Amino acid sequence: MVSMKILEDTGTSIKVELSDIDRSYANAIRRFCISEVPSMAIDDVVILENSSVLYDEILASRLGLIPIKTDLNRYVLPEKCDCKSELGCSKCRVLFVLDATAKDRVTTVFSGDLVSEDKETRPVSETIPIVKLAKGQSIKLEAYAKLGRGKEHAKWQPCTVSVLTDGKQEGTYILKVESVGSMPARTIVSKAIEILEEKLLEMKSGIGEKQE
Repeated sequence: MVSMKILEDTGTSIKVELSDIDRSYANAIRRFCISEVPSMAIDDVVILENSSVLYDEILASRLGLIPIKTDLNRYVLPEKCDCKSELGCSKCRVLFVLDATAKDRVTTVFSGDLVSEDKETRPVSETIPIVKLAKGQSIKLEAYAKLGRGKEHAKWQPCTVSVLTDGKQEGTYILKVESVGSMPARTIVSKAIEILEEKLLEMKSGIGEKQE
């Protein structure tokens, strides 16, 4: 039976010892931490006004790469939402508003200037620079964040590090995961294991149906 032992847990990083597990399964957990665990990121941006030095596309790209606090119990993946709408709803997307103007001096617009309709879903840091505005320049936009997976785009990767190494004893492995801050590293590992179990059950069920 697979056993896990937490060797280190700082909140944003975790080191886990995995025992009595095949290396392929241990490596699958590592990969799922990066590619399968959902996290929130800005995906759709409606530019209402932009007189900054950045093109609309570059501005939207920068917004998408801002890590956002994610509570997987509050939202569902768009494809699993019962709204069945491309626009989304309160169950599968969050609206952010940015309205900034440099009045009498050069002004830096930060991630903290993004106003979220959900106070719990916000940038992990308020000091991530987005763009500098010269005097008289302004930005006004609406941005919609939703859950996605790292295998779809890097902006949805919940961790910066996911590494598997051999343990001190034969048959043991050390998994180290560092979160971008969107959710605790412990949550990422736990969710990765949950997703792996779901996929294995789906495969088992599929094989059983074919045999019948």
